[in-house]
Amino acid sequence: MIPMTAPLIGLGATSGSTLSLLMDADAIVQLVLLILVGMSVACWVIIIAKAKLIKEATRQSQDFLELFWGSRRLDHVYEECGNYPESPIAEVFKAGYVELNKLSSSGNAGAPGGGAPLLGATENVDRSLRRASTVELTTLEHRISFLATTGATAPFIGLFGTVWGILRAFQRIGVEGSASIEVVGPDIAHALIATAVGLAAAIPAVMAYNYFNTRLRVLSSEMENFSSDFLNIVKRHFRTG
Repeated sequence: MIPMTAPLIGLGATSGSTLSLLMDADAIVQLVLLILVGMSVACWVIIIAKAKLIKEATRQSQDFLELFWGSRRLDHVYEECGNYPESPIAEVFKAGYVELNKLSSSGNAGAPGGGAPLLGATENVDRSLRRASTVELTTLEHRISFLATTGATAPFIGLFGTVWGILRAFQRIGVEGSASIEVVGPDIAHALIATAVGLAAAIPAVMAYNYFNTRLRVLSSEMENFSSDFLNIVKRHFRTG
């Protein structure tokens, strides 16, 4: 029984000593750790929420594209857009379709055969598509910049705590006149903890930021490709009357 309980007792002692070590830390070090923990928690909330949102946006966009290219009528596709609330491509289509309906209803497209009226019509639809793409991309990118901020600043905040802890250690050496581990150990430990927490906050934030940026570039490219394809459909629609 002794070999099994001894590690558990040691673990409990280590946990207790770590907690007491943090409680005994300088106010500046505690503030640094509090800021870093808060940034880390905020990052994980953003990471989980954005991962779900981008995954759902990608899935629904793929389903919408299958519907769009498999349908013969744009009005039917528009009626089905409500089934894809998280798809940015569906929102881009809705904006283009609404603008196309306005032009068709008002007769501003002019007669079949093209010319200036056709150019004006396609420009209006193109503006609507680009505006909708920008809105959707801005929505998807919301709060992701905080990940980049955390990745860039958290190591430096941790480094500040490290420098402060080492400074406190040297002050103790000057006061006590001794450089024994009992004198400088706690402050050095505080300094190392600040570094570790800073890296623990920054590394996941940077990795998630790069991953989300890659996924968003793919979605942005898909929206641009869809907008071009939709514009070609609009041109054929007006040319054939």
